[in-house]
Amino acid sequence: APGNLDTEFQIPMLGSMQLLAQEEYGLRCLLELSRHSGPEPLTIQEIAKAEGLSPDYTAKLLRELRRGGLVNSTRGAAGGYRLTREPEKISVWDAIEVLGGSLFPDRFCDGPPGQRSLCVRGSDCSIRSIWRLVDDAVRDVLGRISLRDLHRAEIAMGTWLETRPEPLRRTQ
Repeated sequence: APGNLDTEFQIPMLGSMQLLAQEEYGLRCLLELSRHSGPEPLTIQEIAKAEGLSPDYTAKLLRELRRGGLVNSTRGAAGGYRLTREPEKISVWDAIEVLGGSLFPDRFCDGPPGQRSLCVRGSDCSIRSIWRLVDDAVRDVLGRISLRDLHRAEIAMGTWLETRPEPLRRTQ
């Protein structure tokens, strides 16, 4: 639920891999900023209202996005937030990387497996190769989708994903 940066929900295509709510809602805040064409920056309250989030949670997300170099903030009565680059120059991966990072970071295999203190496959793990491949594929796909690309409606987005010169997903 909004307001808790640790809340998670399942990605339907990979039941055990999870995307943090922070990544989802942070991307939505960026998308809201990318759609804004007015001369004034958007305020936390405007973004929160548009996305159905609490102002406190929105402020936390925007703070992370600012630290990650994706948004600028201006203080004062006419203050608010703007993207640091044009929407076509900010990828979905840029947002995910700032908000949560790699799906399978290098430390992914550092946790103790089961009841052992060290992994029995610490130096020779074929499964780790799969996670690296998945991480690289996700990074590649999301790196080729910009905030501008996300301005499409859902059906148009699905069509665009399947009919691009370099399809991002397999058609069945």
